[in-house]
Amino acid sequence: MYEHRSVRPLSTHRFARRLAIHFGLSQLLVVVSLLGGMLGYEKLEALPWRDAFENAAMLLGGMGPVNIPVTNGGKLFAGFYALYAGLVFLVVAAMLLTPMVHRIMHKLHWEENQ
Repeated sequence: MYEHRSVRPLSTHRFARRLAIHFGLSQLLVVVSLLGGMLGYEKLEALPWRDAFENAAMLLGGMGPVNIPVTNGGKLFAGFYALYAGLVFLVVAAMLLTPMVHRIMHKLHWEENQ
């Protein structure tokens, strides 16, 4: 996916494009995760979409749910969604940092004579 250390580092324009693609994919993951959380809260806890959005967004943001689940299905969903949200946070952070870390490592290890 990324260029080998023997290849010249990407131009600034192509690197900015790579960053934009990574940002777009990470935002797509966040939006899909938010919609999935909203759907779960709407169906299992019978919350209106605004409350479902608030709960899903708060969990994805690491703050915790606003409305305490009352149904058994809602409690299970909230627990699993919280675990999932933690993983989404790590994946999004990795997706955003990977191009920058790769560029730094590439510039440090690039051998101009090859």
